[in-house]
Amino acid sequence: MQHLERFRPVAGGALLAIALASCSTISLENFGFGDIRREPDAIADSLPPAQRKEHERLVSTYGGIYRAPALQALVEQTINRLEQASEKPELKYRVTILNSPAINAFALPGGSLYVTRGLISLANDTSELASVLSHEMAHVVARHAAIREEQIKAAVLNSRAISDTLSDPQLGALALARSRLSIATFSRGQELEADAVGVGIASRAGYDPFGASRFLTSMGRFAELRSATLGSGQPKDLDFLSSHPSTPERISIAVANAKQFVNPKAIERDREAFLRALDGVTYGDDPKEGYVRGRNFLHPNLGFAFTAPEGFALENTPQAVLGASQNGREALRLDAVRVSESQPLPEYISKGWVEGIDPATIETFRINGFEAATATARGEQWSFRLFAIRFGGDVYRIAFAARELSPQLESSFRQAAASFRGVGREEAQTIKPLKIRYYRVLAGDTIERLARRSAFPDRNLDRFLVLNGLQRGAKLTPGEHVKIVTD
Repeated sequence: MQHLERFRPVAGGALLAIALASCSTISLENFGFGDIRREPDAIADSLPPAQRKEHERLVSTYGGIYRAPALQALVEQTINRLEQASEKPELKYRVTILNSPAINAFALPGGSLYVTRGLISLANDTSELASVLSHEMAHVVARHAAIREEQIKAAVLNSRAISDTLSDPQLGALALARSRLSIATFSRGQELEADAVGVGIASRAGYDPFGASRFLTSMGRFAELRSATLGSGQPKDLDFLSSHPSTPERISIAVANAKQFVNPKAIERDREAFLRALDGVTYGDDPKEGYVRGRNFLHPNLGFAFTAPEGFALENTPQAVLGASQNGREALRLDAVRVSESQPLPEYISKGWVEGIDPATIETFRINGFEAATATARGEQWSFRLFAIRFGGDVYRIAFAARELSPQLESSFRQAAASFRGVGREEAQTIKPLKIRYYRVLAGDTIERLARRSAFPDRNLDRFLVLNGLQRGAKLTPGEHVKIVTD
């Protein structure tokens, strides 16, 4: 959970209004939902200072390093083969698996690659994994990562020059925001080039070049499922899909690339070995960083729980817990900030958080024994009901957003805020992470039966199909292998 300096309502879906106006100023090591302790990190220790700083920022933002020896060995074996088949075999790559359920991957100049466990779990064979790694390698080979870094530095210098010359920091910040937007758009334009180069690398390494189109298809289906769960306004800042859109056009181009680069020896998928390496990997939230089950959020390490209003879906991110109603017209954000114990909550809520506060609505009370304050605020398009709760030495903040704060919504938001409670050690210790399990299909097994056995938080059948790259109506063959999720 990170700090919001000031909060400005923005246009778009309600969840965007809640999620995208934040300004992070407190490190995750101190205030994040993540339990980011400094662990031995050979990659960080080998990097020059500037790259090490970026490496540590990514690791911190995405939940730390995920330690899974069998999976790490498979990833390193795959990257070693891809290195030898790349246009620049002298370049050596270092891959870090990030402990996040997000679907994301990154490449930094110099050959540092990052892939989340969530993304790896969405793949179904080594050729699909190879398609992601070779795509990120292609960004390094083509100097996309270096070019983007140079452009961002230039944009920062330009914003400082505007601020200094015109004595207008806001205008400088606006120029920087616009520059970053154009840089992001440009980087998305490089994706097709990275796709083509990556398919070539994977094919020359002996992997099935159609792995890229299969994985892009799974990404698209995952995005549709996520949108159906959280609504169309969910933030994508931590999502591979925001810069790697899985459109039908892109999939068709990936198929065309595969046909161009295909060679008779490039057929390896090795599904069974890949699924064996995934056996036991955490699925979804890691409880040590807090976890979502339906409308409920519980953080064992920080010792609190919260239940969202009826009809909301929740998502845990390193910055905050985000939630949205199915229609996208209401949303919430739960995070924490350090506030001096000497500062009264009414004063904090009126001056230090959100613009547009109505002072007449500020009130104090207690929630399950904890000091609390609430108020309303009004933006151009959204109304807000805000709660600040002093708990465990910090202040936990819940911001609800709606087009209009009707009496029914007010009651619903107040009831949800009242669910905030402390969690004892005994209850916290009962929380176990969900795990991906390698399963051999038996006679009589059906997709529906295995989906019911899986401990997904919701939409069991849809999630089982997407996780395994299967379509509705598909038949399972005894002896084949699939992924199920168990607690």
